[in-house]
Amino acid sequence: MADSPAMTYGGYLRLDDLLSCQEPKTRAHDELLFVIIHQVYELWFKQILHEAELLQRRLEEGNSAGALHTARRIAKILKTVVGQLDVLETMTPRQFAAFRTVLGSSSGFQSAQFREIEAVLGRRAFPASDLRDDARLRAAVARPSVFDSLLRYLTGHGYPVPREVLDRDKSAPWEPDPGVQKVLLAVYADESAPAAEVCESLVDVDEGVQEWRYRHLKMVERTIGAKIGTGGSAGADYLRRTLFAPAFPDLWEVRSQTEEVPVDGG
Repeated sequence: MADSPAMTYGGYLRLDDLLSCQEPKTRAHDELLFVIIHQVYELWFKQILHEAELLQRRLEEGNSAGALHTARRIAKILKTVVGQLDVLETMTPRQFAAFRTVLGSSSGFQSAQFREIEAVLGRRAFPASDLRDDARLRAAVARPSVFDSLLRYLTGHGYPVPREVLDRDKSAPWEPDPGVQKVLLAVYADESAPAAEVCESLVDVDEGVQEWRYRHLKMVERTIGAKIGTGGSAGADYLRRTLFAPAFPDLWEVRSQTEEVPVDGG
């Protein structure tokens, strides 16, 4: 049998396919940048979903070190996603206007993968049309969220998470829970414990998503101002409404409940 041809860099990465995926619809110089930035977003979203699946599995296995490593990777990816906006913001409003009309009904708010990320992180309220047309989104909404997996992790490490919370309908929106917040206060009381580090790593992920929303909002505002977004979306107004909606509200709420610890002056 003949030897297999040697693997090449371009062959392994399928660069011929990858680099043929950019097809600007106009002669505007900046349209290629717009296309590449958004395609790279989708690649990173794919990786986030890949990592989130591992994160949930490691949480439910009680694997502190593994969960911490994976959550930190997701947070780093989100930093990279936010950093891409620095490049996109080099495009002026006039440069964007040169090709905006060809976008037609397309809009970044139609990103199926970002909707799925939101669902994995706990969002349950989606338009009926999104759920009807997207089997992956329907599946993500029906299964436990990352926060549900965290609660399983805490239970496995001996923290008394209320039974009714563990057995709740995972397809229902999460409501901040005083019993869970009491457990989280106990977790944070021992900052040297792995559980506290894991919780903080999820706060980093949550903050990363909120940072992306903020930077995306400012990018939209500086590019199209108060205009309606492409595809008829509410543009900056939509982002503004969702800006301060954390994925894990209980992890933020316990900060206002933490008592100050006096410093021992020796």
